[in-house]
Amino acid sequence: MINRAFLFLILGSIAVLASGTIDGEIVKQDLNVSAIIMFLLFVSGTLGITYWAAKRTKSAKDFYTAGGGITGLQNGMAIAGDYMSAASFLGISGLVYLKGYDGLIYSIGFLVGWPLILFLIAEPLRNLGKYTFADVASYRLRQTPIRTLAAAGSIATVILYLIAQMVGAGKLIQLLFGLDYEVAVILVGVLMILYVTFGGMLATTWVQIIKAFLLLSGATFMAIAVMAHYDFSFNSLFTAAVDVKGIDVMSPGGLVSDPVSAISLAVALMFGTAGLPHILMRFFTVSDAKEARKSVFFATGFIGYFYILTFIIGFGAIVMVYQNPEYLDLAKQAISGGYPILGGKNMAAIHLSHAVGGDFFLGFISAVAFATILAVVSGLTLAGASAISHDLYASVFKKGNADGQSEMRVSKMATVGLGIVAIFMGIAFEQQNIAFVVGLAFAIAASANFPILMLSMYWRKLTTRGAVYGGSLGLATAVMLVILGPIVWVQILGNAEAIFPYKYPALFSVTVSFVSIWLISITDNSQNAKDEQAMFDAQYVRSQTGIGAEGASEH
Repeated sequence: MINRAFLFLILGSIAVLASGTIDGEIVKQDLNVSAIIMFLLFVSGTLGITYWAAKRTKSAKDFYTAGGGITGLQNGMAIAGDYMSAASFLGISGLVYLKGYDGLIYSIGFLVGWPLILFLIAEPLRNLGKYTFADVASYRLRQTPIRTLAAAGSIATVILYLIAQMVGAGKLIQLLFGLDYEVAVILVGVLMILYVTFGGMLATTWVQIIKAFLLLSGATFMAIAVMAHYDFSFNSLFTAAVDVKGIDVMSPGGLVSDPVSAISLAVALMFGTAGLPHILMRFFTVSDAKEARKSVFFATGFIGYFYILTFIIGFGAIVMVYQNPEYLDLAKQAISGGYPILGGKNMAAIHLSHAVGGDFFLGFISAVAFATILAVVSGLTLAGASAISHDLYASVFKKGNADGQSEMRVSKMATVGLGIVAIFMGIAFEQQNIAFVVGLAFAIAASANFPILMLSMYWRKLTTRGAVYGGSLGLATAVMLVILGPIVWVQILGNAEAIFPYKYPALFSVTVSFVSIWLISITDNSQNAKDEQAMFDAQYVRSQTGIGAEGASEH
């Protein structure tokens, strides 16, 4: 029955994809034929993988962690695939195209969180947890309040991140494939639900691995093609960029102009990365802490290499796209006197792919961009479903007495629910400025998830009361400062001046979270607090040695 339903959904999805219409509405833009062909090949291949994975996903462990059978190299590639989103590929290269040297701040910011994960989080997380990072946070603290807060932080981060990805997916596919925005969002949502519901973590992992390989291959070709034009000389490339846009293209301060904003952005990107639930969940897919460490090592290498490529791609777009009428919106150019790029600055990498490789390579990069979105939203959805089924249903509502099959059933229902929410939110936010959504997702991960996770593993005096109240204060502060800041208060709500002057609240909200957790914990003299502190030594030994962890007996 499941297999027949699965095949029906596959055929239905491909039929909609091929038609490009809903209710007979005619697609308004010309179809990118090579992109559609490669896109269909990718979708068919990954749905085949999902069908294969569905037959091997029989238990909750299979569903959440692919049975713990992913190798360090595979998991490192999958983590890179999960992390290298469309925002990274298109957004950072677009920022470099627009701001030049200053776009590098995001490349570095997204990368610097990984050494923190490598040295402080990956190994103890794998030794202490089972399916989600809430397993670690609640190891010696009271289950119900800690898991409720951790699940709330995870779900909030996932939904906000999903909104940004779905809106980006709709706009991107609308431009690249000629499909209507609503059709594009529904397609992403349907495919996401299929991958996660039927294939679980195993299918999601292989979708992410394939996507990472395709993205790294395509970006490498683009970077080599750009450098070949300048005899593989960075000096020649940068000199050409200065000739096109002026010396400011190599000057800092154009994107983040004051030190508070720069530090706050760095805090959000570094600590936010270390608190993203869909990234942390990947460390439970390997057999032991050693493989978890390898995962981060490989992921850091792949991600670092990728961000170097985005920098080259951004400068390549400056010298090969910026003044080429083929890629510019000439109507806007006539009005502004500048060089607006067709489709907006986030399309810089897409236009560069056509400049260096023609229609065929444009089709390949377009399909890769779509694969990028699918891989990321699948990982996000699985993390959100796990928080609902494992942390809330099994641990809070059922008090740990839920069987694996009922937990899987709830997780699949949660996946469908999250997919539907993501589709509706993606359509509802089509005309909104979603920059604050991404910032808020990272701010919540940095302010609510990361402090609790970090202190639960390394600070003896942490108590349940401190974690719950401090984490909640950090979460509330992040949300409040985003609302009062320039993006929401001025750009969206239309007020003349922001109450909170900075775009990035993480420096303040993370400080509030850590200080509140510390202050409330040290003033907690209850018996529960003393019992929780007494359990720290046993937890620390397990976190560092793996004694008692799943897979420890194998070594």
